[in-house]
Formats: sequence, C-alpha cells, structure tokens
Amino acid sequence: MIADKKTFSLGLILLVTFSAVLVAIFMPLMHGQNGLQYLDHLYNSISKGSANYIPKAARAVESVAGQQIEVTLHMASPQQAEQTARLFSTGGAQVSAADAALKVSGDLGPILSNSLEDAGFMYANNAAAVQTKYGYEARRVLYNWWLACTAMEEALNKQENFKQAALVHTVITKALEPAYNYYGIEPQNIRERLGVVIFSLIFYVVYTLWYGFGIMYLFEGWGMRLEH
Repeated sequence: MIADKKTFSLGLILLVTFSAVLVAIFMPLMHGQNGLQYLDHLYNSISKGSANYIPKAARAVESVAGQQIEVTLHMASPQQAEQTARLFSTGGAQVSAADAALKVSGDLGPILSNSLEDAGFMYANNAAAVQTKYGYEARRVLYNWWLACTAMEEALNKQENFKQAALVHTVITKALEPAYNYYGIEPQNIRERLGVVIFSLIFYVVYTLWYGFGIMYLFEGWGMRLEH
C-alpha cells in the first residue's frame, strides 16, 4: 500500500524524468556523439591545451649535450629492433643490431632531442612528418621510442648513471606518453569553453541529487523511512 500518494508521485516523476534524460545522454545528439563522448572529448581537449611539457623537457635535455652513453636495449622482435635502430641513427648514434638486441652508443643530448622532435610532431597531430622521417606508421614510431627509452632508463640505472636515467624518465613521462595519448585531439583553452564546463559540473551535481531525491521520495511514499 502507498502511504503518501503525493510524495510517491513526486518520487516517481523524478525517476521517470531522470531516466528520460539518461536515455537522451546516450543518444548521438552532439554532432554525432552522445553526451558522455562529447564531454570526454571536451575535457581531453582542454587538458591537452595545458599539458604540453615538451619545450620544458627540451631545455632540460640541453644539459646532457656531449655526454656519451653506451647501452644494450632488448626489443620484442628483430623487426622492432630494426625499426628502433632508425630512431637512434637519425639522432646521430651508432647502432648495431643482433636479433632483437640493439647496442647503442652516442651523445645522449641529440638522441633525446630527436625523440622530443618526434613527440612534438605527434603532439601537434603531424603524423605525416614522423612517417616520412622513418618510413613507417607514426604511432608505432612513438611506441618504439617509449619502449627504447624505458629500456635505456633501466640500462643507465644499472650503470649508476642516475641523472641521465632520470632525464630519460622525464622525456618518457612529459613528452612521449602525452604525445601518444593526446594524438588526434585538438587542444582547447578552458576559457574558450568555460560556459560548457561550468554547466557540465553543475549538471553533474544536480543530476546526482535528482536521482537521490527520486529514490528517497519514492520510498517515503511507500511508507518506508530511516529511523535513528
């Protein structure tokens, strides 16, 4: 039995309208995207607009110009080793391959500067420049850089060249990973979309309360109450 029809009806109306809005959110009403896809793209664009640390990493790399390294890197396959060898040789390093292993020697500064140049191209969504440079797919280039630099960081740590290893880690986390993850996204300044951002945050709070009050009124209308 319904104890309070007015309260029960209010809760029912809130839940029905909540469900209707939920259906609308998952419909492709925003330029072919649903609401979640649209907001996900928006916030990715805004975060990309404020996450370009490649110039800062490039300035840090200047400090290791002239410092020679010699490391052996183990890749996943001979094909990947051959592809990765092109990255280092373009940066002026001497590279020799034996199956899936690469022996790399050269100036750490130009090696890392070359990786940053590629990261910069990809951050600017200029995959064509990277593909032309190496002759294979641009995202694969960046992935090979990530694997190679991860292996190089480990090798330098084993040699107790900790400062060099730390700088390689900076290049990985501040340049290669963001460039790979943000590829294809156009950056936006939050001030340009401030209205949409504020609306989405307010809507999130209101929509959560909308559901909560709907459930509460529905059960109160049934005569169910929380007691202390």
